[in-house]
Amino acid sequence: MTEGEDWTDRHVARWRDHWIDVAFEDDVEAIVVRIGRLKQYFKLTTQQALVEVGLQDFEYDTLHHLMIRDTPGLASPSALAADLGISNAGMTGRLDALENAGWIQRSADADDRRRVSIEITRSGAAIWRRAMDLRGRTEHEIVHALDDEERATLAALLKKMTLATETDSSSASRDVSG
Repeated sequence: MTEGEDWTDRHVARWRDHWIDVAFEDDVEAIVVRIGRLKQYFKLTTQQALVEVGLQDFEYDTLHHLMIRDTPGLASPSALAADLGISNAGMTGRLDALENAGWIQRSADADDRRRVSIEITRSGAAIWRRAMDLRGRTEHEIVHALDDEERATLAALLKKMTLATETDSSSASRDVSG
């Protein structure tokens, strides 16, 4: 291993000669692999944050989607289920668990008692914020390996790439937010 060489450099070097009949671009492979490795790292550190605060994945995901809405902390069960890409029945189970933990509360709509609203509680918002703080510390640390100018450049380049995915009609039906 040479100084400054990372796992991806070694991966690209191994794979370069395997693709005799297929175009292989070192930079494309390196970019895609590094993005994937960063995603894996952030997923792992998010899992560690959830363990530390005592949340399960589904609890965090539900609280997170509830908090990042246009109306933070407030949603209908069906809107939240749609945001999470799960069935209404699956949403009911999640909401039951969150309500039992005291992290959300359900209330009937004042105008139509058949409609229910979900609202995050103080303790639900607090545990979500603790997880976000831990997750954010890792993200901050990794991103700040770059100086101000490098961060601005990377942000602009990644935006250009994500805009290309948003205009690609084949990916328009897939929402990868979160």
